Amino acid sequence: MDEKNKNGLIVLSGGMDSVTLLYDKQDEIAMAVTFNYGSKHNAREIPFARLHSERLKIPHIVIDLDFMNKYFRSDLLQNGGNIPMGEYNEENMRNTVVPFRNGIMLSIAAGLAESYDLDKLFIANHFGDHAIYPDCRAAFIAPMSEAVTQGTSNGIKIIAPYTNIDKGQIAIIGKRLGLNYAETWSCYCGSEVQCGTCGTCIERREAMRQAGIDDPTTYLH
Repeated sequence: MDEKNKNGLIVLSGGMDSVTLLYDKQDEIAMAVTFNYGSKHNAREIPFARLHSERLKIPHIVIDLDFMNKYFRSDLLQNGGNIPMGEYNEENMRNTVVPFRNGIMLSIAAGLAESYDLDKLFIANHFGDHAIYPDCRAAFIAPMSEAVTQGTSNGIKIIAPYTNIDKGQIAIIGKRLGLNYAETWSCYCGSEVQCGTCGTCIERREAMRQAGIDDPTTYLH
């Protein structure tokens, strides 16, 4: 695609989902933004976000949202409790919800996109998150997109193509694109090596099994 048609900004965490979306829509993406909001695993994710942006020669910036770690309550944050081990489900993962995280990030990303005259805003929320995280659901994304469109001078639209598919289906897309998922981070614990036993690690492993990928990730357990 011609460079002038690269009119999108992506919210890029460095995890499986957003990295897949980065490569999936690379011909439309002019800029990537990562938010350092004080999660236990931000320091592990951000280098992967930077790596893939540099590889695709897409400008990448990191915006600090340290107020979230200071004032919000969530076990996902550095000042929160322990990350739950076991299955990735609502009961087990509810304490990892960071209140209105996607709403805050999308609002800032929309302002950034408008500043650079970009009219698409990509985010990699998916169906597997719906039960746990309210701001990953279609019922949130659709009106949020309308608000962003109405509230920006260039009518920015939120593009969330994975909203109705699960992580396994995202991994299938990644397999088709030839992605090496060892160059992504999922584990919420934020240790040197992904633990392999927390909810996000279990979901990650199951997604790759579903996609028929020989998991290249190094796990602690």
